[in-house]
Order: sequence, then structure tokens, then C-alpha cells
Amino acid sequence: MSDGYASRMPTPEAAARPWQTHTVAIRDVRREVEGVSTYDLAFLDDTVREAYRFAPGQFNMLYLPGAGEIAISVSDDPRNTEAYGHTIRVAGNVTRTLAGLGVGETLGLRGPFGTSWPLSECIGRDVVIVCGGIGLAPLRPAICTLLQDRQQFGRLNLLYGARSSDTLLFEREYDDWSRQGMDVQTTVDRSSPGWLGNVGVVTLLLDQLPSFDPHNTVLMCCGPEVMMKFTVMAALNSGLSEQQIWVSMERNMQCAVGLCGHCQLGPTFICKDGPVFRYDKIAPFIDVEGL
Repeated sequence: MSDGYASRMPTPEAAARPWQTHTVAIRDVRREVEGVSTYDLAFLDDTVREAYRFAPGQFNMLYLPGAGEIAISVSDDPRNTEAYGHTIRVAGNVTRTLAGLGVGETLGLRGPFGTSWPLSECIGRDVVIVCGGIGLAPLRPAICTLLQDRQQFGRLNLLYGARSSDTLLFEREYDDWSRQGMDVQTTVDRSSPGWLGNVGVVTLLLDQLPSFDPHNTVLMCCGPEVMMKFTVMAALNSGLSEQQIWVSMERNMQCAVGLCGHCQLGPTFICKDGPVFRYDKIAPFIDVEGL
């Protein structure tokens, strides 16, 4: 059984020294879509590199001197141990500074932190992954893990929505995922010349899923909070229980250990109690406006 199946807290090294930052070098930069790139980061210290492991859904804190620190989920295949992909959208001072760096330049990394996707609970069951926009990035490691041991799972469905066809992440990988046994369906909010696929919100794809077994399915969801709310509503209406639904929250995380309070949601702290939550654990708070 893959080590990535275990939903776990940070590695012992990170848990013991949560403030320790390690130097990483940018080994590669791949432009995904406008304003979004994947950065492959490699530890300079061989001992740290050999000890580092992450579970799908966990995140790292990336530090750029003079700019600040930001929480970014790992978007790589957990089997990769030489460099770790982080798919990042330019949205603020830290990410703008990072966008100005090139291959060979360095920054700081500490982690991994947080909870992970419940892959051990998916064994023998159907899995539906629903995501929107950059929300596909935190789920890519889970997709890689599910496909690695494809025979252990039932039907695998990826339902992915984006604003337009030119903002679909990892589009070059869809055919490979399909060949390995995952049904990949995409939709866009607005069509464009040449687009022959679905148009509309991603929940429409969930409503149209064939052979949907609500009693033997795990649903994992990541994207804008409003999209996740409507996805959960559609899933519950389809017969899934709150215990079968998992969501990843991406509230403002600044310290990764629950001290600063920026990511507090009700009594929970996204950075240490999440970012991946079983829906029934977070349902009382996710619908509260302004919480």
C-alpha cells in the first residue's frame, strides 16, 4: 500500500521544527495557463531531500526574503523525490516576486503541513473528484496515487470546471489519465471559438454522471468556496452523506501551526486542522457569511 494513502500530520521532522526553513532551488518552471506556473523545487541539503515526504493534499510554506511567506499545496506525484512541483497563481506580493525568479534561483521552504486526502478510504469504492480553477492542483497528487494502484478502486471520475478553455490546468495530462482508467470531463463557464466541450458550472457534470452509486462513493472537492458549496449540495441531493464528502479549504494561512489566527474558521484552524476536511466536520461553519 502506498505511503501516500495515509492521512497524516506533518512528517516528524516538520512537526518537531515547524519554524525551520530549508533552502530549495528552482529546477524547472512550466507555464500552465496565463498567470499560473508550476515550479519544481529541490532541496539543496541531501539529508533533507532524502527525509522529505508529503501526502496528497498537504502544503508547504514558501518564503521569499523581502516579500514574505505563502502556503502552497504540493501539486506533484508523491513518487517524485528529486524535486516537488508547486502550481502557483500570481495573486499577491509573494507570488509576483516568485514569478520574477528563474531556474537556479533559491527560496525557503518549510513543511509539509496539514491533513491529506482520504485515499485509504477510497479502496474498493468509486471516487469522484470535483474541482474548479486552480483547485485541480491540490488534487493532482491524489489523481496520480489513485492511478498508480488503479486496480484497488472502482470507477474514477474527474469533473473539472474553469472559466474558459484557455484556463484549464494540466490539459496535456488528460489523455494519459483517461488511458489509465479515469473518466475525465471538463466544462467551462464561457465558450470560445473551437471549444466543443461542455459549457456550464461543474455541478452539472455531477448531475449527469452515469452509473453513480451514492452508497459506495467518496467525493473529493477543491476550488472556490461557492463552487464547493454547490457541489456539496448536489452531492447530498444525489444521496451521498456528509461523511462521504471531503473538501480542501484554502483560507489565508500565514504560520501553518495555528498561532497567528489568520486561517481560523469557527473553532478550527485551516492550517493545522485542515486543509482537507471531511464535510461533516466543517459544515456548521462553511455556510456562515463572513466567518
